Amino acid sequence: MKEGLSMESVEASIERDVPQRIPSHKRAVFLKRLNRSKYLLILFLPCFIYYVLFKYLPMFGLVISFKDYNLFKGVWASDWVGLKYYKMFFESPDFLKLFRNTFLLGVSTVLFGFPVPIILALCLNEVKNLFFKRFVQTVSYVPHFISNVIVIGMVVMFLSPTTGIVAHFVKLLGLQPVNLLVQPGWFRPIYVLADIWQHAGWGSIIYLAALTAIDPQLYEAAAIDGASRWKQLWNVTIPGIMPAMVIMLILNIGHIIDIGFEKVFLLMNPATYDTGDIFSTFVYRMGLTLGNYSYGTAVDLFTGIISLIFIYTANYIGRKVSETSLW
Repeated sequence: MKEGLSMESVEASIERDVPQRIPSHKRAVFLKRLNRSKYLLILFLPCFIYYVLFKYLPMFGLVISFKDYNLFKGVWASDWVGLKYYKMFFESPDFLKLFRNTFLLGVSTVLFGFPVPIILALCLNEVKNLFFKRFVQTVSYVPHFISNVIVIGMVVMFLSPTTGIVAHFVKLLGLQPVNLLVQPGWFRPIYVLADIWQHAGWGSIIYLAALTAIDPQLYEAAAIDGASRWKQLWNVTIPGIMPAMVIMLILNIGHIIDIGFEKVFLLMNPATYDTGDIFSTFVYRMGLTLGNYSYGTAVDLFTGIISLIFIYTANYIGRKVSETSLW
């Protein structure tokens, strides 16, 4: 060190010559924004913890799909088997049946269930009587907050061939009631109708929120040009909520293969296995009932990969066609 140079001057020279990773003004802006958004971050914290604990941490367990998992040896001490269980599943006679059932059930749910919340929101938007509008909204929202066990229990009661509402209506027509719950051909219609009844009202909230964002001056301009209510619907309302429709459609397509387990499991019975058995119920039987954890995990991972492909493809098409996408 040269004479006449103090330690303070050397440190100042180093700080001047070596750029800091984060400039002080950027740190100040970041801390200011963090302090301003602290309450929002606190509200977001439970959601973050939920996804970390129940979505991301369990992903480390996917490694057992490549191992001959032994419960007593543990995950890391179990023997590696590579793609053994994937090959076993693809060569299994259950593969095509499970894929067909899951795909058809998912497509039916999207095809018939996706337009219903949109139609309900458009109808509610036209209602002028606030009391009637709020009554319909409340009645349509309630099933969403009922557990799947109760929903399927109500469906079973409605479709009972002896005491169900449907049976009484059929008898009034002079026909003989049939137990639809044991008819394989009726499994998908019953599931789709139950899903629409449970979630249509809740799904309409998103579209009602999108409708409030449409500029009222657009309707006034359309009325001045002589557009009827029907033409205003097609030329103002639907284009105004189109971005929300595209986003929701992409999310629904991502769940075509990854269908929820609870309702299918509760609604299905041995008589409807041919049309009701899907990937999630098969994973339950293989993994938890039979104890073949590696096989069940392999099937579940395959389901997740197919769902990722579906949602990525739908997002790509949405971005190209309508310039609206998730990312």
